[in-house]
Amino acid sequence: MHLRPWVNPPASRPAFAAYLRRARRPAERAFLVCRRGDGTLVGVINVSQIFLGAFRSAYLGYYAGASHTGKGYMSEGLRLVIRHAFMKLGLHRLEANIQPANMASLRLVRRVGFQREGFSLRYLKVLGRWRDHERWAVTVEDVRR
Repeated sequence: MHLRPWVNPPASRPAFAAYLRRARRPAERAFLVCRRGDGTLVGVINVSQIFLGAFRSAYLGYYAGASHTGKGYMSEGLRLVIRHAFMKLGLHRLEANIQPANMASLRLVRRVGFQREGFSLRYLKVLGRWRDHERWAVTVEDVRR
């Protein structure tokens, strides 16, 4: 699978239904990236751990289906989600934590305006193993420039 070792997406109807239930929580949003012409699901973008108040921040996660990578769908979808997060959800900052070897993901966040902020050793447990991540972020001011 092209997404390993980055993510472990739902692989069955019950797993996808559970994912959609989690997305209904107040601190979570899930966006399905669909192709305009025929509505084919090409990827997913998650905005999670949404904090409001003085923080107004959230974490970003995403992935695309293998046959849909490199076609610009995720760039367009991510730009729309960023706009929604800042304008509709009222967030100030989105953060994406990316494993250093995930070059496609690093290119994507760079392309849509994220800035690298740092490196976190053994930051997140992915597929049973603690993995290093680069920390990238975008703020509402970055988008307005």
